[in-house]
Amino acid sequence: EHPSTLVSVNNLALCLRAMGQLKDAEALYRRALEARERTLGAEHPSTLRSVNNLALCLRAMGQLKDAEVLYRRALEARERTLGAEHPSTLRSVNNLAL
Repeated sequence: EHPSTLVSVNNLALCLRAMGQLKDAEALYRRALEARERTLGAEHPSTLRSVNNLALCLRAMGQLKDAEVLYRRALEARERTLGAEHPSTLRSVNNLAL
């Protein structure tokens, strides 16, 4: 659960998603998210990045309702912690709109 290890887990998930191995990517995104929630907290920027990445994967898998829940979670937390105009918050707005 070291932060550098979790970055590597996330990066591998990104690679797998890009290669179309969505189930494997989903498992790694979930692993990174759960560990970041435990170690960093639910509203830490890295945790919210994991929330967003898992949502992207679920959307690619056609699990739109589950993706929407995660996109909304990321957006609401980013609005609270970063403000409405922050670039990460605006990316969340964009992701939810897609």
